[in-house]
Amino acid sequence: MKLKPLIFLTLLLGSFMAYGQQKGTVEGVVTDASLNNETMPAVSVSVQGTKQGANTDINGKFKLELNPGAHILVFSYVGYQTLRDTISVKAGNTINLNVAMASDAQMLNDVVITGEVRKDTESSLLRQQMKSAVITQSIGAQEMGRKGISNAAVAITKVTGIAKQEGTSGVFVRGLGDRYNNTLLNGLPLPSNEPTSKNISLDLFGTDVIQSIGISKIYTADGYGDVGGATVNIVSKEHVGSPDLSIEIGGGLNTNAFRSDFKKADNWNRFGFYNIKTPTTLQQYTFGSRWSPKTVNNPFNYNFAISGGKSFNVGEEGRINLFATASHTTDYTYRSGSEKIVGNRQDIVNTDFFNIQKFGYKTNTTGMLNLAYRIDSKNLIKLNSIFINGSSSTVGEYNLVKQNEPVQFKRQTLTEQNKLFLNQLLGEHQLNERLNLDWAGSYGIVNADMPDRITNTLSEDNASGYIFSTGDVNANNRYFQYITEKEWAARAALNYKLFKNADNTYNGKISVGYNGRQKKRDFEATQFSLRMNGGNTGIKGDPNDIDAFLNAGNLSSSADPNTFTLRTARSSNLTPFTYNVDLQNHGGYVNYEHTPNDRITYTLGVRVDKVLQKMTWDTNIRLPSLDFDDAKIDKLFILPEATLKYALKEDENLRVAASKSYTLPQFLEKAPFRYDDITYATIGNPYLKPADNYNLDIKWEKFPSSDELFSFGIFGKYIKDPISLSRTAAAEPSLFSFYNAGDYAYVIGAEFEARKKITDYLSGGVNLTYMYSRQELDMNKVEVETGGNHSVNFNTNHDALQGASPLLVNADLTYKATKGNLRPTFSLIGNYFYDRIFSLGAYGKGNIIERGYPTINFVSSVNIGARWDLGLKVNNILNNRIRMEQENDDAHVEVYSYKSGLDFSVGLKYNFFK
Repeated sequence: MKLKPLIFLTLLLGSFMAYGQQKGTVEGVVTDASLNNETMPAVSVSVQGTKQGANTDINGKFKLELNPGAHILVFSYVGYQTLRDTISVKAGNTINLNVAMASDAQMLNDVVITGEVRKDTESSLLRQQMKSAVITQSIGAQEMGRKGISNAAVAITKVTGIAKQEGTSGVFVRGLGDRYNNTLLNGLPLPSNEPTSKNISLDLFGTDVIQSIGISKIYTADGYGDVGGATVNIVSKEHVGSPDLSIEIGGGLNTNAFRSDFKKADNWNRFGFYNIKTPTTLQQYTFGSRWSPKTVNNPFNYNFAISGGKSFNVGEEGRINLFATASHTTDYTYRSGSEKIVGNRQDIVNTDFFNIQKFGYKTNTTGMLNLAYRIDSKNLIKLNSIFINGSSSTVGEYNLVKQNEPVQFKRQTLTEQNKLFLNQLLGEHQLNERLNLDWAGSYGIVNADMPDRITNTLSEDNASGYIFSTGDVNANNRYFQYITEKEWAARAALNYKLFKNADNTYNGKISVGYNGRQKKRDFEATQFSLRMNGGNTGIKGDPNDIDAFLNAGNLSSSADPNTFTLRTARSSNLTPFTYNVDLQNHGGYVNYEHTPNDRITYTLGVRVDKVLQKMTWDTNIRLPSLDFDDAKIDKLFILPEATLKYALKEDENLRVAASKSYTLPQFLEKAPFRYDDITYATIGNPYLKPADNYNLDIKWEKFPSSDELFSFGIFGKYIKDPISLSRTAAAEPSLFSFYNAGDYAYVIGAEFEARKKITDYLSGGVNLTYMYSRQELDMNKVEVETGGNHSVNFNTNHDALQGASPLLVNADLTYKATKGNLRPTFSLIGNYFYDRIFSLGAYGKGNIIERGYPTINFVSSVNIGARWDLGLKVNNILNNRIRMEQENDDAHVEVYSYKSGLDFSVGLKYNFFK
């Protein structure tokens, strides 16, 4: 009897041992046949007919434990041919299985066609980041969709160290604003669409035209040297794989706009296409629209889009990939709040805009055609054409009081239209085993028009309600502004591989190349101001019916006191104010890259840039001692750079980068032209000179899996002759200009980023940047360098950089179901920035500080079956008040305060070929 328990335990132990030995192992590496057999992360490896499977890791590795017997492994990845391999598993044995995957378009008569791969997924972009010889970051279409990102401007603010500042269209990178950054499309420069900006507004680029966005916060010799913050390269979407056609419709609302009596310009156009001409006479009333705006109830946003692509075989080896998209979006916004213009004490309030309402309507119409012709395995030609029409119609109403003056009512109705038409031709050619040629050329034209900005000013009168203000000759006017900017650009590079290995791979290359651009901007502006005849200062005006007096019947050249005349800033002369800029930038470079062993990769490069910028003007600013040559920039820049990548492990890198670059002043910063807004005005400084930038980055990064990342870096920038915005010495308290404010500035900081897959369904990410900035301020330097034409009196001899927030945080948490007929995705996306300088203080008036605040957005979508997608977004859930304060010595005074409301949107998308 005592033997029975022993026999039972022996049999039980044997059965467990047999169970533990009955499985076999299959493991291997999946590589990309179209990219020189680079490893592929995130490839699905499944066992046909079962629920068993795994994804390859960041190094393309996979491992499965299977029961003995025959199994069919299925290897799949979007944009690639699905592979099946039959294996025979034996208990306790390990099978090594390496697989090379080909794209859907790859195999034609056994010829490998390269380059047609899916490059917009988070895993593929992380792989590129890990493999790259230099420090780079990217955000792709997949991540933008998951986070509910609608355009490129929002997309790059999710990248470490990048933030957007209130009231500007550009972004700040590590505290450096628009003038320090550079924007490219497919590696070629883009013309600007705004007079106040160097770079094109990124919100013009909707996600329907974007494959990915690369952000390089270091400088490398193969790029344009005019960059100190970051180079943003938008890669346009291309077709990959099977035929695709989808349509999308959507709608939404802004809570503030929907509940308001929304006002829009009389010349408002639903689709954003305007054809408004400048009047050609002062004797006739030829304005094409009313002064007073219209009212619309319960406005809602809508959008629609159609996109599709297809591939065509051409001959035995060729293939054409065609992708096209067209879309239209609208956006209503409304904000209410207040602003102040304050002196050097809290009790000195020059102007109190105590009640402000801003009604905004924006449209964006986009069309893009992308054609890629793979001639054979060694030659590729691409054609990319894009048209964007972005418009805005804004009505701003201001109740204000100035010192010792009656309450006033101001309204400014602003219409803007920005049209971009860009054509690019690009080529890649494998000349022989070692040598390849990469080239591209483009021509772009931007028409950035402000056709008919309308400004009215009325003053309260106890006897009659309101009367037209006559104290300021510009109190009631219509303003017409037009910009045409043309840009030609080209690049070419020869890359020669070095140090061939026994396995036919190479450990180095040398690149010789050229980048060049020529940009021409023509600016003109005419303002038509009203003069009341006969010195009449008591003409009644109704804020809701300005046209009761300002109409064709009351325009007269007589002295009738109940009429008005039209005048320009040149009195009766219709010649517009103008400035014209011609920028030529040509550069050549040499770059050497070497991987002497499995751990080290380094690059050494140098670029020589020749910059010639000429400017002429005929404006409302008179500087008798200045001629056009004083504003010319004619300079040769020599720009060295070096990078080092040290692979601590297979999935872990340590990187170092050092470089020199430069920053040119923006056109409007140099043009001696006065631009007036309701609450402030700016004037250009033709004496501005370029800034020199010295850059250093050190970064550690680890890639635990194909969709996970941990990184930490430190950075520093030293800027010689930095450019800053500050108050001028003029009597006007709200007049600003641009200065090389001191001899130097510097920024030092640290960045951290983490992307973690928490469970099979839950993932999250966080990135944060902490930095310290300082710029020297020297009023004597400003006066000397401007020949006494400009002067400023800074409050201190040093301060932080304008727009540099000491702390930036981005975070997101996503739940995503991948199985079933209904596959929902839910994401919470948060952002926070700490207080930052909006403008430098002077003459005892403190810095204007934009107070930090958090934002939270909710994004959800549901994949229904194979063809339908339903989405819901709620933006600005916290609806925090946007605030600015002027930090005077006696008190911090609130000078800017608004709330924007919540934005709700829903969308429905149908895919025809899935």
